[in-house]
Amino acid sequence: MTVHPLVLFPDPRLRRVAEPAVLFDNALRTLATDLLDTLRAAPGIGITAPHIGVGLRVVVLDLPAGHTPQVYINPHILWQSETTEQNEEGSISMPGISASVTRPSTIKFRYTDLNGHGHDDEATGLRAVCLQHEIDQLDGVFWLQRLSSLRRSRLMARYKKMERG
Repeated sequence: MTVHPLVLFPDPRLRRVAEPAVLFDNALRTLATDLLDTLRAAPGIGITAPHIGVGLRVVVLDLPAGHTPQVYINPHILWQSETTEQNEEGSISMPGISASVTRPSTIKFRYTDLNGHGHDDEATGLRAVCLQHEIDQLDGVFWLQRLSSLRRSRLMARYKKMERG
C-alpha cells in the first residue's frame, strides 16, 4: 500500500518503548501492510512500527527461503534457551552496518495476530534471531546495545563516515 520513510539511527524514537496495540481494526491491518511494503523497499527481513515512527508493538518478518510474511502484534519472550549462537545483524534504520551478535538459539514467545487472537509459539534459527532483534527494538533497545562498547564505537564511527561521504 504505502512505503514510509524510515526513522534512521540515532533518532531518539528508536530508543522509546513501544505501546501495546489495543485496537485490532483496519488501521492496524493497514499498518502491517505498510510495514511489509516498507520492509521490502528497504530491503530487509524484519521491521517494527517504530522503524517508521509509529510507537506500537507491531513486528513484520519477511524471511527468505519460501516463508510467508508474518505479523506479530504485542510479542514478548516467555523463555529463551541457554544455548546461544552468533549471527550477523544490522538494521534498516542503520543501513550498511552489521556485526555479529550472540543471542539465545531458541525462544518461546507470545503474540497476538491481526484478528486479536493470542498465540504461544517457539522459534529457532533465523526466525528466533529476528524476533529477538525486533522485540528488543520494541523495548527501546537498538541492536548496537548488544555489542561491547569498543565494537559499538567502531561501528558508529564507520556509520558516521558513510553518512558524510
